[in-house]
Amino acid sequence: MTLVLFAMFGLLIIMMMRKQKKTKAAAAEKRSKLAPGVEIMTNFGLFGKVLAIDEEENQIILEISPGTTATVHSQTVAKIIEPQGAEDISATVPNDASSLTLNLDKAPDAGESVDETLERLNKDNNKDN
Repeated sequence: MTLVLFAMFGLLIIMMMRKQKKTKAAAAEKRSKLAPGVEIMTNFGLFGKVLAIDEEENQIILEISPGTTATVHSQTVAKIIEPQGAEDISATVPNDASSLTLNLDKAPDAGESVDETLERLNKDNNKDN
């Protein structure tokens, strides 16, 4: 019985050490990716581009919008935003204006006429008063 208890205690300690090791590895990977020019998100939801990193003071200067900067602690970095590939953007944006005029020659199927719509809206407005 005592051996089982010691084995379970040892397994618990090993699992805790594994989790700490994984957490440290993830933090080291995040620090290695962090450099000026990288887009990040902080823990409190602030998005911005890294302008400078001060290792001694553990501070990061973010450019939130053009000309607007904020200084945050380096431990507030929640996520490094990966840039999207150019092929994704070109696939969604058409190269001509023909997609803007598709199906304009067809009349929309209206369930009611203009007069019926005005009557219905007037009735709804009178109900509120």
